[in-house]
Amino acid sequence: MANRAGTFVVPLQNDADPVSEEQTFLVVVAIDFGTTSSGYAYSFTKEPECIHVMRRWEGGDPGVSNQKTPTTILLTPERKFHSFGYAARDFYHDLDPNEAKQWLYLEKFKMKLHTTGDLTLDTDLTAANGKKVKALEIFTYALQYFKEQALKELSDQAGSDFENSDVRWVITVPAIWKQPAKQFMREAAYQAGLASPENSEQLIIALEPEAASIYCRKLRLHQMIELSGKAVANGYSSSDTVGAGFTQAKEHVRRNRQSRTFLVENVIGEIWSELEEGDKYVVVDSGGGTVDLTVHQIRLPEGHLKELYKATGGPYGSLGVDYEFEKLLCKIFGEDFIEQFKIKRPAAWVDLMIAFESRKRAAAPDRTNPLNITLPFSFIDYYKKFRGHSVEHALRKSNVDFVKWSSQGMLRMSPDAMNALFKPTIDSIIEHLRDLFQKPEVSTVKFLFLVGGFAEAPLLQQAVQAAFGDKCRIIIPQDVGLTILKGAVLFGLDPAVIKVRRSPLTYGVGVLNRYVEGKHPPEKLLVKDGTRWCTDVFDKFISADQSVALGELVKRSYTPAKPSQLVIVINVYSSEQDDVSFITDPGVRKCGTLRLDLTGTSGAAVPARREIQTLMQFGDTEIKATAVDIATSKSVKVGIDFLNY
Repeated sequence: MANRAGTFVVPLQNDADPVSEEQTFLVVVAIDFGTTSSGYAYSFTKEPECIHVMRRWEGGDPGVSNQKTPTTILLTPERKFHSFGYAARDFYHDLDPNEAKQWLYLEKFKMKLHTTGDLTLDTDLTAANGKKVKALEIFTYALQYFKEQALKELSDQAGSDFENSDVRWVITVPAIWKQPAKQFMREAAYQAGLASPENSEQLIIALEPEAASIYCRKLRLHQMIELSGKAVANGYSSSDTVGAGFTQAKEHVRRNRQSRTFLVENVIGEIWSELEEGDKYVVVDSGGGTVDLTVHQIRLPEGHLKELYKATGGPYGSLGVDYEFEKLLCKIFGEDFIEQFKIKRPAAWVDLMIAFESRKRAAAPDRTNPLNITLPFSFIDYYKKFRGHSVEHALRKSNVDFVKWSSQGMLRMSPDAMNALFKPTIDSIIEHLRDLFQKPEVSTVKFLFLVGGFAEAPLLQQAVQAAFGDKCRIIIPQDVGLTILKGAVLFGLDPAVIKVRRSPLTYGVGVLNRYVEGKHPPEKLLVKDGTRWCTDVFDKFISADQSVALGELVKRSYTPAKPSQLVIVINVYSSEQDDVSFITDPGVRKCGTLRLDLTGTSGAAVPARREIQTLMQFGDTEIKATAVDIATSKSVKVGIDFLNY
């Protein structure tokens, strides 16, 4: 039982200001753990204007100049970590088909954290050969790999061993992720040794579109491409096609690529200087798995950011295009064959999707010549065994327009066929943006920043331009795939830059209150030791879409039902609705537990009625809690758990 004492919101005391302890980190390393590709970047706290992007990877695709590596991981048949990224892909590719079936190859696994409704630390992932493996293990291996790579590079640069304790880590996640997914990522980072529960400050979870937003503030005119025809940007007049401006910009990036060190000037970029107090802009972060939209407002003089509307988005990343391609293959060759081929020839399936990936990048609105996708020999061979006739025969029989067979063993797709694969995903993004622009807070947006890997797709650029070019100015940072990474480093150097966020949900706990006749429903009455209580009361901490300032605390006091009680466990509930009275109301779900551990806090004389004061912090990217035993002034061990409740 938990009684409720007075409730009010207080800002953090100055003595809790984390500035002093932050000086202990020599470097900030940000990891952009993406659905399709990942990377890290770092900056020494002594020279925050220099952001270094990681070394070139061994392996790599010709023609895809990417400073990130594919988010792919390979485990040995004994389930031990073998390799990550290009190295994992190349090794897997070279395995004998029968051997490949024993190895566990995983790619694009990050989406599982977004799509699993009841995520736990035991959630499984499925490898390419159909075998199951614990998600936590895979995420831990991946983060360990990045930790080792980054520490090795830092040690080489410094000429002496770099300790993990010198590093503040930042890991980026989509803003639309729920608390369990963020906690899962933090747990994996603890297991990988990036930080520990005792030293949780060493790891910051950053929200991807926020990171992009922070970086976009620094952009100079020559570092971006403006799509909208409202003004001449970068010396390109609006009559130039979108693609031409982008190609020139890419060339500029390629020339600067060797250095891998980006100077972030300690000034506000030119676009920013046009913004005034209260101006609003949208960041559309379109990646491999999700599209994440966030709306920010400028607060002067320091140019702090205020989140105006809670982050929205959905699973509309470029993976959707791969999924459409797979559907097309099922239509031509039969779903039964594709399913079998994936399991029997997992490495060849991966090759086919890699071939598709590089052609996918060549899709453009004004393209006229067809795109050829090489079918692996084992695909052609296995299909003949499976069906008894040739791939060519299947294509003729399927009546799929726009896809032909070329004598060199390739699928030849017309530009229209390729564009059709993009359409469902792009339509979802545009529709989502349209809904967002209907909101009163968003209707007067000045800029739209298009960031993330999928923002490189000319088809998406054109669609966004056509739909919203008359409403606001559309800007693409040049090295659009690295925007989040660089912004995450800046965020790690100064986490206080975003001052106000919106809570995506209403949060509260279940408590008993004194029963009031006429106010409380009769079925909620509980009589205990002669006292009349109302059960299942939703004690609200914070409302959905409420503005919460950074460091703002919600204060509550609880008392144990029995003086001898050593643990108070309070259930945390959430709802998308504002007006929640009881934890049994429709749409209210239990989402976590708040655990107050009273062992070791009792003094010689425990007062008959102990008051445990709980402070919850909501204005950060994660929800945190602290608690104090008022009688003894000792702090109480406290945890909020969104995964194992």
